[in-house]
Amino acid sequence: MQTLTLNNGVRMPALGLGVFQTPPQETRDAVTAALELGYRHIDTAAAYGNEREVGQAIRESAVPRDEIFVETKIWISDFGYDETLHGCDKSAAKLGLDRIDLLILHQALPSDFDRTLAAYRALEKLLADGKVRAIGVSNFMVDHLTALLDATSVVPAVNQLEIHPYFQQRAVLDFDDTHGILNQAWSPIGGITFYPGYGEHRVSVLQDPAVTRVAEAHGKSPAQVLLRWGLQQGRSVIPKSTKRHRIAENIDVFDFALTTDELAALDALETGRRGGPEPEAVTLADFGRAIPEA
Repeated sequence: MQTLTLNNGVRMPALGLGVFQTPPQETRDAVTAALELGYRHIDTAAAYGNEREVGQAIRESAVPRDEIFVETKIWISDFGYDETLHGCDKSAAKLGLDRIDLLILHQALPSDFDRTLAAYRALEKLLADGKVRAIGVSNFMVDHLTALLDATSVVPAVNQLEIHPYFQQRAVLDFDDTHGILNQAWSPIGGITFYPGYGEHRVSVLQDPAVTRVAEAHGKSPAQVLLRWGLQQGRSVIPKSTKRHRIAENIDVFDFALTTDELAALDALETGRRGGPEPEAVTLADFGRAIPEA
């Protein structure tokens, strides 16, 4: 497994399993399969409602805990200094972990950015106290990152973003690269583009002729090509699947390389169309939800 070094020296497996929208029992089975198949990085979140099952699968695995990189996220409802400290305690208890490898803020809260800053200062405290090994953010745009860096002392280790050939967020990627923030792709195979919520533009990146041509040239699946595209550009990728054969397929991406022309062909698929929520539209009124106690 290829690893990436975060800006504080912590090493993280470049490819992980995501468990977004995965029901609890399916989460346990998917994480169990992933660990058996060689994954050593699991990405979850308080808002997913399946941290407990991630932790259960890790405890039941034959893989030693110190070989598994666990990443989770604080939801906006738990933003604020004391609230975020407690949010970490809730996640750690559900996961059954003494220390979380990477803890990130799930979204910026532009309508109350002071609360976002307080939440990040809580992450800094957790890092200083050794309760987490690295801290970061998710879905932060350049203006959010600029304001964060101006007001805090620890540069985020990671910014987890929607990144796939149809939506590449190059301005954010470039800003992160400049400041030593690792870009991590959620929906790296463009799954968000064929979810019902994508509206009238619903389409599968996996069926794009530019992608399928590259896949045929390498004897790989379109999903494997898209994961390779992200990895070769230095990003972390966290594909989601609950099917064992797909989980196995998604990790089998370290035995081939895309050419410069192939990378450029995938880069050229940019549409500028976001699949996830607009970051500026995220408010407690519309997106707040109570995160249960452990």
